[in-house]
This record gives sequence, structure tokens and C-alpha cells, in this order.
Amino acid sequence: MSLSELCRGCGLCCDGNLFSHVPLQPAEVGAARRNGLDVVALADGAPAIRQCCTALKGRVCTVYAGRPEGCRRYACRLFNALAGGTVSFQEALAVVEQAHALLSAVERSLGPGTDPSPSSVLERARFAAWGEDGGFSSETSAARERAEAFLDQHFHGGPRRFESPG
Repeated sequence: MSLSELCRGCGLCCDGNLFSHVPLQPAEVGAARRNGLDVVALADGAPAIRQCCTALKGRVCTVYAGRPEGCRRYACRLFNALAGGTVSFQEALAVVEQAHALLSAVERSLGPGTDPSPSSVLERARFAAWGEDGGFSSETSAARERAEAFLDQHFHGGPRRFESPG
């Protein structure tokens, strides 16, 4: 199995749960817009694609062959482990499935009434924790912490880059 097959069956780098934007080169903006991607300007004016990417359908990138350079360059920790031979393809798929199961648990704990679009599950859980969505249960908090720790261990490879205020 190829590395790209792992990516095309995962989608976590596109769904907004790992990061909120993918940088674009100025020359990529036109093609990104033609592909229906949500191009925004960051605070410094640099172009980027907002995540959850509009090209993501389920776990599959619908513009995979023509994806921007920022997407092509990104290699999560799991991808690097597979490329380096420290995990098998089947082990990597199991990690991806576990990550999605943990995110599904967060989503279930949010319950009805939490706007599902276009934010990531973890973003919605953070907003709920901050009081934006009318409350936050200890079940949601625990589920979110488990999911974030798992993503940090297998995908980010480092500490969380932001915390809730307070």
C-alpha cells in the first residue's frame, strides 16, 4: 500500500482538527479558487485555505492530484512513521480509525444543537468549553482531551498550540 493511500483514507489534515489553515503561494490562489477551495487572507495578508477544506468529501480530497503545495508538503507524524518503516500500513490504518473514533466520541458528547458546519469537531468542542454554544459537559471535556492527546501523539507530534482562555 502506498503512502498516498493512507492520506486519502484519513483526511485529518484537511478536516480542521489538526490545524485551521494551509498556506498558499500567491500563484496558487487562482487554481485553488477554481477548485472551489475556501481561500482567505491571514492576518499578515498571506493567502491560505481555511480548514475544514471544501474539497474534503468524507475522508477523501477531491482535488488530491491538483492540491496546493502546502498540502503536498505536509507530512504528519504517522505518515513519517509509515514512510520510515516503523509502522506497517495496517497499523497506520488502525491509528487513523482510532483517531476518527475519538473524534466521533467528541461529536456525540456535544449533542444536538451544536452547529456542525463548517468547523471541526475539536473547534466546536472548544467553543462549547468557552461558553459559545451554551455549556460544556465533563464528558465532552474528557472526550476532547483524549482526542487531542491522541492527535498530538500520532499526528502533531508536539504539545497543543493553543489552550482555552483563563
